[in-house]
Amino acid sequence: GSTNVDEPLDLLRLSLDEKIYVKMRGDRELRGKLHAYDQHLNMILGNVEETITTVEYDEDTCEEHVKTVKRNVAMLYVRGDGVILVSPPLRTR
Repeated sequence: GSTNVDEPLDLLRLSLDEKIYVKMRGDRELRGKLHAYDQHLNMILGNVEETITTVEYDEDTCEEHVKTVKRNVAMLYVRGDGVILVSPPLRTR
């Protein structure tokens, strides 16, 4: 296959079987291996680390508490309409 990026989806094609970073709506972040995708950005990710960030507001102290919850999922179907950003794997030299 060619390694040219002519269209946006080419970036995903080049990232197949690589670990990618996906930012989702609702302050969810996913890191996992890209197994499959389609033109709607629906994706199948494997060995996923999901990070959910929530901000809780304490009315008594008027402070915001940022809470981060992580979980690992063996296989995850990601709906494309929730995807904000997809980053290819960081190439370490």
